[in-house]
Amino acid sequence: MEQSYILETRALGHRFTDGAAVLNDICLQVPERSVYGFLGANGAGKTTTLRLVLGLLEKQQGEILLFGQPFGRNRLQALQRIGAMIESPSLYGHLTATENLLVLQKIYGCPKERIALVLEMVGLSATGSKKAARFSLGMKQRLSIAMALLHEPSLLILDEPTNGLDPNGMIEVRELLLSLNRKHGITIVISSHLLGEIEKMVSHVGIIHSGSLLFQGTLAELQQQRSAGGRLSLYTDDQSKTTSVLRAMNIQATFDGGKFTMPMPQQEMIAALAKELIGSGVSLYELSPAGNDLEAIFMDMITH
Repeated sequence: MEQSYILETRALGHRFTDGAAVLNDICLQVPERSVYGFLGANGAGKTTTLRLVLGLLEKQQGEILLFGQPFGRNRLQALQRIGAMIESPSLYGHLTATENLLVLQKIYGCPKERIALVLEMVGLSATGSKKAARFSLGMKQRLSIAMALLHEPSLLILDEPTNGLDPNGMIEVRELLLSLNRKHGITIVISSHLLGEIEKMVSHVGIIHSGSLLFQGTLAELQQQRSAGGRLSLYTDDQSKTTSVLRAMNIQATFDGGKFTMPMPQQEMIAALAKELIGSGVSLYELSPAGNDLEAIFMDMITH
């Protein structure tokens, strides 16, 4: 069955006024009901891409499809189905959470009952008369997400939603987004440079570097693709005996920081290595894959 994409770009390109390219042939494919992590360092082109997708920048090259239709042809209809938070939250500090949402409710023309519902969804229903200026940064982020959810979007686009948050705030936002995706079926696109945090919530990944898309697919596919070039970490109590065993088995390894690192052997070789080390009287403290988390994969990808 053919994959259904809620957001797609084809050969999307963009240049600054001085002619310098900021995006090169970006072809995003965001599956419906996915949590898509759009990952890259600051300045890689993430925000520019999202601004183009939302019509905040004029498209120069390529094609943008939303909900299966060209964006230019059904611009207003598409935007009515999208909630977005680009860069820092835009809130009225002198208003309560409910009052902030009332302003948008009048613009969107959605039912007032929706306000209480989205405040409940983001965990802000008990803030009462507290002004938004007195909210923590995590609460402000959640209120901004509530504003993006007010008109019941099918697609939520968030630019750096956990930026500047403390660990507890990151956990709160992560759990909220996972709930929105799993319980309410909302497709979510999250751009971020916080790779370790994003890895805990995404189903799909797009990696952008210097304006070019280096990888796109599921998180599992990325990990599997990189594991072919993965490495094995070995930590024992005896460097000399371990070196002798590795040489006898013709395994090339480097020693650094108290650990041996080597190209990932076949499973049978790993089992044989463990057996040989133990048989030689070596205490085996660690034998594990090295550098296959998202941050390690990303750094390896952009430096090769």
